[in-house]
Amino acid sequence: MAAFTRFQQSAFAGPALALTAFALFSAHDVIVKMLGGNYSPFQIVFFSVLLGLPMAMTLLMRDSTDGNLLPRRPGWTALRTGAAVITGVSVFYAFSVLPLAQVYAILFATPLLITLLAVPMLKETVGLRRGGAVVVGLIGVIIVLRPNELDGLGLGHLAALVGAVGGSLASIIVRKIGSEERNVVLLLYPMMANLLLMGLALPFVYQPLPLVDLGALMLMALLALVASICVIAAYKRASAAIVAPMQYSQIVWAVIFGALFFGEGVDLYTIIGAAVIIASGLYIVMREDRANVSDNRPVLATRTRTDTGTFMRAGALGKFEDIESENKP
Repeated sequence: MAAFTRFQQSAFAGPALALTAFALFSAHDVIVKMLGGNYSPFQIVFFSVLLGLPMAMTLLMRDSTDGNLLPRRPGWTALRTGAAVITGVSVFYAFSVLPLAQVYAILFATPLLITLLAVPMLKETVGLRRGGAVVVGLIGVIIVLRPNELDGLGLGHLAALVGAVGGSLASIIVRKIGSEERNVVLLLYPMMANLLLMGLALPFVYQPLPLVDLGALMLMALLALVASICVIAAYKRASAAIVAPMQYSQIVWAVIFGALFFGEGVDLYTIIGAAVIIASGLYIVMREDRANVSDNRPVLATRTRTDTGTFMRAGALGKFEDIESENKP
């Protein structure tokens, strides 16, 4: 017990918890890929949300803020909900048809896209250095996609790009309206929209679920919950500039899990492109953490992975009374 207490108070606790969280998220994605070989992404998303909803509702009961479930900014809430729903289906489909490392490399463009979207949506001023990092990072995405080999591009690559754009939009909207909307509204609407829309599609794509696959879906929901808890615990013990870069550890797990479970290799284009994207993302994080560089710190404020509406944002697992200050520019 004493050793555990010392660990919690150590400088390594935050990074270690973040690394644990993203390892769990990667395990979650392995299950998505495994199930994606037999089931439509609509069905996987539906059951992922359905099985995760009781956990989410238990946590949402802690929301002590006054108000109801009607959004104060309905337009922005609707746009974020739509973006999260599209992102969920796109990302789940991309995982099912592409190597894990390729999907992660493309999704790692999310901080770059958040930086771009922050200019019109948050009135963020992006200087030459961060702007240059975005351009370099997008070149990295092009390297991963290798457009000179058009025959190699498919719907999976497009889906991963749509997921990165949609997740960035959903995250930046939370940054914009998070200080006004109740967190229960921000969290519940994408989950309920996913449940409704995927449920409408379910009769056309449904395949019977044996118990082992149903158990895998339950494990997915549990992994997402525990990973989100670890993320918020990490942010309580270390600065965002230290914790945020830990998301890039997922590329390591992608290589390991991809080889172990799916016999996937990693080609040179993916390695070079991912390195360029990660370097650009790290530079943006470091620049945002410096005083007088960013008014909104949009990338550092994104405390979880790509927002798909299939699991709760990590911030919701902290004390609800603290989250409004987290989302304020």
